[in-house]
Amino acid sequence: MSHPKKIGFLSFGAWHPAGGLTNDAGEALRQTVELAVAAEEIGIDGAFVRVHHFARQLSSPFPLLASIGVMTSRIEIGTGVIDMRYENPLYMAEEAAAADLLAGGRLQLGVSRGSPEPAWRGAEAFGYSLDHDDARDKTALFRSAIAGAGVVPADAGGRPGQAMLPVQPQSPGLSERIWWGSGTRYSAVWAGEQGMNLMSSTLLLEDTQVPFDELQAEQISLFREAWASAGHAGEPRVSVSRSVMPITSDLDRRLFGSDANQDQVGWLDGALSRFGRTYTGEPSRIAEELVQDAAVQAADTVLLTVPSQLGVEYNAAMLDTIARHIAPALGWTPGNAASSVG
Repeated sequence: MSHPKKIGFLSFGAWHPAGGLTNDAGEALRQTVELAVAAEEIGIDGAFVRVHHFARQLSSPFPLLASIGVMTSRIEIGTGVIDMRYENPLYMAEEAAAADLLAGGRLQLGVSRGSPEPAWRGAEAFGYSLDHDDARDKTALFRSAIAGAGVVPADAGGRPGQAMLPVQPQSPGLSERIWWGSGTRYSAVWAGEQGMNLMSSTLLLEDTQVPFDELQAEQISLFREAWASAGHAGEPRVSVSRSVMPITSDLDRRLFGSDANQDQVGWLDGALSRFGRTYTGEPSRIAEELVQDAAVQAADTVLLTVPSQLGVEYNAAMLDTIARHIAPALGWTPGNAASSVG
C-alpha cells in the first residue's frame, strides 16, 4: 500500500581538512543550517541529522536543531538517530523541549541504541552503563519526562516530599514525535508495541536473501501490525532512508556514475547485514525504480542521504533536481506549494 509522501534530507555533516568543501566542524554546522534553509525554499519537508561520537561528524544535535528551528518556519527538523547509550535522558528532555519550542513544534526525534561507534566503550567514557537494555530504559524515562510525568520528588525542607516534579520546559506534542531507529524486524515490532514511530535506514542487521526493499517492507508491515495489536490510537509514521544521486552533469557522472546500484551483504556488529542499494542515473530512471521500491511505497517519509562534504550549493541543486523530476512520481508535492500559490 502506498502512502502520501514527505521528503527530507539526512546529513552526517562529515568534515575533513582539505577533504572537500567542508573542512572543519564550524563549516559542517553552518552548512547544515544553510542547507536546511535552502531545502525549505525548495519545498523539501524535513532536515534530519545523523549523530555520531568520536568522529568528524555531527555529534551534539540540539544546538544545531535549535539553530535550524529559528532560521526556518515550516520544515520538520530531526535526528536519525541519537544513540541513547550516550545520553542523560532528563537533560536530553530539557534540551529537546527547548529546541522544539524554538522551532514551534517541528521536532521529529529519531532515537535508538545506535550503530557501531568508532570508540571502544564510548558510552562508558561518557559516564554511562554499557548494559544491553540501557538504551531502551533511557528511552522510556526520556519519553515519560517529555510527556510531563513527575520524575523527581520535590524537596520538602531537606527531605523528599510527596509531590513529583517534571522537567522544564515542556513542549506539548513532542512525546508523539519520537521515532525508534530499527535495524531488524524484531526491534520494529518492539517499537510498534511501545507506540513510537518507525525510522529505518539503508541498513538492516539481518538478511533473508530477499532484496533489501522487500525485507524492509516486511519490517514495516510487522511494525504496523504490532502498533495496531497494542491498541495505540492514530496512525504511526514510518520513514526509510535512501541514497539517491541523480546524474545530470559531467561532475555527477564523475562522482557517482560508477556505482553498481546493487544491495550489498556483509558482517556488521556481529550480524550478517544487508545494505540497501544507491539509486544513481538519469532522474527519469530513478523515479521509475523508486516507484517499484516496496519499502518506499510503504513509508510515508523518505529521507535522502546527502554527500555533505560537497557543500551547500551542490546538495541544494541535487535536492532541487529530486524535487522537480523524481519525487512527484512518488505522489509527493512540495511542502511550500500552498504558500507559493498566487
